[in-house]
Amino acid sequence: MIVGLGIDVVDVARFARTLERTPSLRERLFTEAERDLSVESLAGRFAVKEALAKALGAPGDLRWTDAEVQRGEHGAPRLLVRGSVAACAARRGAAEFLVSISHDGGIATAVVLAQGGPGATTSHEAP
Repeated sequence: MIVGLGIDVVDVARFARTLERTPSLRERLFTEAERDLSVESLAGRFAVKEALAKALGAPGDLRWTDAEVQRGEHGAPRLLVRGSVAACAARRGAAEFLVSISHDGGIATAVVLAQGGPGATTSHEAP
C-alpha cells in the first residue's frame, strides 16, 4: 500500500554556494557518515530528505539527521530512518521507502515512495 510519494529537485551550484555561505548546514542537514561526500552527492541526499518529508506529509518536526541515505545492494540508494522521522513514519504507517536519485545538467532529483501494509519490510532504526 502506498502511504505517500515525494519528489524534489536541487540546483547543485546553488546548493554548493549555500553550503559555502553557511558551513554549519552540513551538521544540521547531514549525518556524520554523509558530511564528507561531494557536493553533488550532498545535493542528491538533500533532495531525498526533502522528498521523504513530502512523502510523510511534510510535518514540521522532522530532524534532517534522523534520515540517512546509504548505498544499498549494488549501490542503489536506501533510507535509514530513526528518531523523529521513524516516529512520523510509524504514525503514517510507512514501513518501507523506495528511493531514486538522479543527477543531470547541474540538477539533483530524488523521488521517495513510502509504503506500508502487510509484507512491507521495515527500514527503521530504533531511536
